[in-house]
Amino acid sequence: MKMSGGVEWALHCCVVLTAAPGPVPAARLAELHDVSASYLAKQLQGLSRAGLIQSVQGQAGGYLLTRPPDEITVLDVVEAVDGPRPAFVCTEIRQRGPLAAPAEACLVPCAISRAMHAADAAWRAALRAVTIADLAHDVRADYEVDVFAGIRGWLAAANGET
Repeated sequence: MKMSGGVEWALHCCVVLTAAPGPVPAARLAELHDVSASYLAKQLQGLSRAGLIQSVQGQAGGYLLTRPPDEITVLDVVEAVDGPRPAFVCTEIRQRGPLAAPAEACLVPCAISRAMHAADAAWRAALRAVTIADLAHDVRADYEVDVFAGIRGWLAAANGET
């Protein structure tokens, strides 16, 4: 199951927003992650349309999470960016070609379709089981220093705060 690079960017942004003291401008999120601001803006729009983040207007504006991070799953972010379509779409290939099975013989999905749909369901369940809060916790555990304190300081310095 291949996801777009935008999913990674969107997940990183959501994790950063858990530590931000206030709204974070899209340009600052792009700069923090050294990614294209225009491409990241598309991912942020997807998150916003899905109701996962909201835009705050004004000089101190930017993006905020709309819900507590323990209420936003990785699957929510994946679907906001890449859409909810299943990874596999059965085209009933068994009903084509010189040895095609008649439609009346294909009343249940074939073994291949069943296996692929089961894999998709398991993948979605795994992503649904991890929240942005879980990711933020794991990011904290990955570093010997408080990475979020560094992010908060970097964001505050950009706003002229100390």
